[in-house]
Amino acid sequence: MKQKARNIFLKSCPDKVLCSLLVVFIGLALSACSVSYKFNGASIDYSKTKTIQIADFPIRANYVWGPMGPLFNNQLKDVYANHTKLIQVKRNGDLKVEGEITQYNQRNKSVSSEGYSAQVELSMTVNVRFTNNVNHAEDFERSFTATASYESSQSLNAVQEELVTQMVKELTDQIFNATVANW
Repeated sequence: MKQKARNIFLKSCPDKVLCSLLVVFIGLALSACSVSYKFNGASIDYSKTKTIQIADFPIRANYVWGPMGPLFNNQLKDVYANHTKLIQVKRNGDLKVEGEITQYNQRNKSVSSEGYSAQVELSMTVNVRFTNNVNHAEDFERSFTATASYESSQSLNAVQEELVTQMVKELTDQIFNATVANW
């Protein structure tokens, strides 16, 4: 059937060489590609790993925005609840995620031609300790950072909620990918 379709295509093609190359290229591309999707984004062996313990991350940063802690903690728990079949437990989880928010800073990112700050960069850093009680070779402790910028003509109060929400989403995705997605 494939041969018949190829012959029909080649007979109706005005430039035989170009069409032959196109057929070969498409054939190679299709045979070389192998796509695999996991609908939950996680690569977890649920026969061995059934529970996860997610501790609340306290804020240890010098500068603090009040809603940042609860926003981060809720989003972190939600990402595991929405993308895995793991049961969240208070203690003795097969997987354990804990840590603290260590930095929340802003700095001048760019300067205008007049010598004034044009953009400000807000950053948030989280230190994470991950323990896999099923396979301790996957344990780690490391920091994750997310940044967001805003125009210096705006006040931080005006953009803070939106920017922190963006950074929290990015941080929780990074943590999820590092712990259970194995990307």
